[in-house]
Amino acid sequence: MRKQFGLKLFVIPVFLFLFIPLFIIIVTSFGENPTIQFPIEGFTLDWYANVFRTGGFLSSFWLSLRISFLATIFALLIGVPAAYALSRFNFPGRQGLKSFFLSPTIIPGVVVGFALFQFIVIRMQIPIFIGLLLGHFLISLPYIIRVVGSSLEQLDMSLEEASWTLGCTRLEAFFKIVLPNITSGIYAAFMLAFINSFNNIPVSQFLTGPGFTALPTNLMGYIEYNYDPTVSALSVLLMLLTIILMIIIEKTLGLASIS
Repeated sequence: MRKQFGLKLFVIPVFLFLFIPLFIIIVTSFGENPTIQFPIEGFTLDWYANVFRTGGFLSSFWLSLRISFLATIFALLIGVPAAYALSRFNFPGRQGLKSFFLSPTIIPGVVVGFALFQFIVIRMQIPIFIGLLLGHFLISLPYIIRVVGSSLEQLDMSLEEASWTLGCTRLEAFFKIVLPNITSGIYAAFMLAFINSFNNIPVSQFLTGPGFTALPTNLMGYIEYNYDPTVSALSVLLMLLTIILMIIIEKTLGLASIS
């Protein structure tokens, strides 16, 4: 009982610390005051309408959505086979390669963004859209490898070995045995990588160029000159979009039943 009481004393402040700021953002998005204020005065939905009236938000949203989705798909295509190789094969430099793939999650985001800016923009002079896609691919790949790798390590390798003895090649066993058993890990990796890519500020900030502004960068620029509840309204809409996306994936792909 004492342990449970102590755990509650620890968990409740943590949840309050996480959810009170979200509650304040939601409330301030309905205030009539032209600046963000809590508690609010009056009630209005004008700031939500202003999100859609501000053309820069819509264009940057669709750009961030395309970049994040494509980067996550490419990261899955590379990351799943890489995670399989790292978890199933023992070869020289394996640990070093693991550390290399996970380095973007360890190095500060500003350093990663500046390094990518120097390499992609300054030296390679890659077009802005391709550069953004490449940068977000690189920051999404570690999450795919980490989450999918954990699912592979929990999968009993004897299932694969049994399929080999029954006539399956290694490639056939991978598609027929391994992939169906790590589906939940792949879905979780996709969600984690996609959300991280969509919300990333340092890489988007460094790789943004004329005509291509990601939503986080556009939002930061807007806050610099405008401190109205439009920012709160946009944040609430992004939270709702994330919740809806997670519900759709859970219901249509059966994530809950798989895990």
